[in-house]
Amino acid sequence: MLIVPTKLSRDSQFNGKSENEIDSYLVQRCLGGDTQSYGQLYCRHQQRVRSILYQLCEPSCLDDLVQEVFLRAWKGLPKFRQTAKFSTWLYRIAWNLAADERQATVQRRTQLQSLGKKTSTQQEAPDIINLHYQDLVQRGLANLSFDHRTIIVLHDLEEVPQKEIAEILAIPIGTVKSRLFHARAAMRQFLQQQGVQL
Repeated sequence: MLIVPTKLSRDSQFNGKSENEIDSYLVQRCLGGDTQSYGQLYCRHQQRVRSILYQLCEPSCLDDLVQEVFLRAWKGLPKFRQTAKFSTWLYRIAWNLAADERQATVQRRTQLQSLGKKTSTQQEAPDIINLHYQDLVQRGLANLSFDHRTIIVLHDLEEVPQKEIAEILAIPIGTVKSRLFHARAAMRQFLQQQGVQL
């Protein structure tokens, strides 16, 4: 299924509705066979899904991964229990796909190394101060474990509440708080080592 974005209509039916209520309405329409409503769900969530995947995966395959998340969501929509928010369920799919992609990337790198090929992972230093700091943050994230990187991306960059992160990752909220604490400490240490005053 090729996802074709459509603009979310400004019908009076959405006036005063919460984001979750709008999503629930669109999900019901999708389950009734209305594919345009799925296009609206795509428009509402694709930027955030893209942002999450960008922070967790290789940028070269970002478009394909975003499409794969929404394809999996479309196929899984009949099984979606509406006790959870659609966004939570969708971000869980994105996180699972990112975890799969990370494993596949590690396997590819291992295979390349076993063949004796060396790949350069070093990028040219940016010549603009702002880009330099963005690069530092990206390198700092790359130094974190996948679990810690996920927490930082979801909580600090995407501003997903801790309770929702616990649902997305299927872990206790205490674990979310612990990982967030340690991830921030590791990022702080990395940035200080790079000469950034915090």
